[in-house]
Amino acid sequence: MNRKSMSMVMVSSVLLFAVSAGNAQQAAPQAAQNPLDTVAEKMAFDIPYGAPISLERAEAAIAAAEAEAKRHDWKLNIAVMDSGGNLVAFKRMDGAQLASIQISQHKAHAAVTYRRETKAFEDAIQLKGYYYVMTLDGVVASRGGIPLVESGKLIGAIGCSGGSGAQDEQACKAGAATVK
Repeated sequence: MNRKSMSMVMVSSVLLFAVSAGNAQQAAPQAAQNPLDTVAEKMAFDIPYGAPISLERAEAAIAAAEAEAKRHDWKLNIAVMDSGGNLVAFKRMDGAQLASIQISQHKAHAAVTYRRETKAFEDAIQLKGYYYVMTLDGVVASRGGIPLVESGKLIGAIGCSGGSGAQDEQACKAGAATVK
């Protein structure tokens, strides 16, 4: 094969490869749209902040959560924050683990500042793989933080810790049920 023929074969091979590669790129399916790029019509968790919960009502919420915990022999720490994220009332049941003192308060704080149950963070990470949630300040990605909403306004939040996430959540829901 002479030099000119060899050059023609090489040029033909390069063109054939380029056309094949171009067709392969066109045939590749498009990646699915990232759900985080979707723009919703309304904001999620858009609950307006209301007047802070009173001590009397915070104590009633704690009493209801404590009663639920006692029914099951769960030893919990229970905290209520006001709509500004300030501690209003706290109770440590006999035998509740010490580490859960701060955790109950952090759960209540996260629920009031982010205006959602802390289970939403747990679900975002575990079910949806939105690991960036762990980088947000003050997030607690564990059940047991519930906003307290009255007449459509956020008046505070309750946080429970010391049991499993499901136990903490169940006790908190009993406490949150005292606020309508």
